[in-house]
Amino acid sequence: MKLVLRANLPFVTVRITHEGASIDIDNVLIDTGSASTVLSADRLAALGITPRPTDPLRTLRGIGGRELVFTRLLERIDIGEMGVEDFEVEVGGMDYGFAIHGIVGMDFLMATHAVLDLSALTIEPSTR
Repeated sequence: MKLVLRANLPFVTVRITHEGASIDIDNVLIDTGSASTVLSADRLAALGITPRPTDPLRTLRGIGGRELVFTRLLERIDIGEMGVEDFEVEVGGMDYGFAIHGIVGMDFLMATHAVLDLSALTIEPSTR
């Protein structure tokens, strides 16, 4: 799958499947500096994913500051030909001052054995 550079950062579209319904989320950053995958609460609300009193809460810390998120187990998350079933993501406001609807972190990249080719601007599954 082709990466799209915005402000010299790599973005993709991800497909989320939850309880049998699917949506595509654009403007998702590929971030090898992020341990976990975070998705926009506004985008996931389209699948009925909203905070519940029993959801675990976490505080994320990064360059953009701190953000309170809840976690949710998704049926499936896909980027191009790569996907993971029963994948836990963090869900938050994603209010960073520019259009970003998610961050794909090392948890997804490692689970799918993703290969980033920055000269070709692609992300693909490993052939090994």
